[in-house]
Amino acid sequence: MFQNNSANSLFRYPDIPGVTIFAGTDEAGRGPLVGNVVAGAVILDPARPIPGLRDSKKLSEKKREELFLEITEKALAFGIGECTPGEIDSLNILWASMLAMERAIRALKVEPHYVLVDGNRIPRNLGIPAGAVVKGDALVPEISAASILAKVTRDRELRELDVRYPQYGFARHKGYPTAEHLARIRELGVLSCYRKSYRPVREILLETDGRFADDVLLCGKNTELF
Repeated sequence: MFQNNSANSLFRYPDIPGVTIFAGTDEAGRGPLVGNVVAGAVILDPARPIPGLRDSKKLSEKKREELFLEITEKALAFGIGECTPGEIDSLNILWASMLAMERAIRALKVEPHYVLVDGNRIPRNLGIPAGAVVKGDALVPEISAASILAKVTRDRELRELDVRYPQYGFARHKGYPTAEHLARIRELGVLSCYRKSYRPVREILLETDGRFADDVLLCGKNTELF
């Protein structure tokens, strides 16, 4: 694991003979109660630099959208991987996040020599040499780019979900357990796109004797989103 003890220290890429193509990967959506966890993977093109790459959480929504377009245009390769609420409930959010990263890496059209993973864990089945980078989304441009792809993709999915389920307010809270969101779930019911293993959802299901909202009457075929 690569760890930087100072916020000002510069990341040093692994110096390994023959390793010249680095991919970065990061995820978005571990905390929310609803929807997929999304991972991005990016291989940057040294000949086409992208100014302004940084941790997606430090950027405005407008800036993330602008950089998303620039990354997908200029990167040597990029990929998106996701895990559904059902997979999250089955695997737990940590391993679902790792699996989403594996899927994002497999979606790259250029095979990297080495993968830089945000955080302190490495996906188990990458099949490619890899290293974990603590706070990598703020230190490694490839990981910053991956975090932007993941965040923008998930936010777009939540806006689509908001159009389909306007009563829940997904565009405002993005699925996080705010007081408003929890009140809406109690009032309207748990939908199939919720993560049933998450405590707030589980507790509401217990309060309502396990009843789910009627997805067909409420939203037609909206459950197909996840």
